[in-house]
Amino acid sequence: MPIINIQVLEGRTPAQKKDLVRELAGAVTRTLNVPEEAIRIIVTEVAPEHWGVGARTMAEIRNQSSA
Repeated sequence: MPIINIQVLEGRTPAQKKDLVRELAGAVTRTLNVPEEAIRIIVTEVAPEHWGVGARTMAEIRNQSSA
């Protein structure tokens, strides 16, 4: 049973997350030749304050970009 664990920054719409799950399941079905029902996908949303890029958080980067 393939398990996909993906982390994304908060802020995606429910429709975007639904599309992501559908596309990931389709890719795994095609490449691994497993039934869709056997695939598990976990989407974890991470707050920008908890996502680091280099020595800064995404919250800092976003704040700097909007200033």
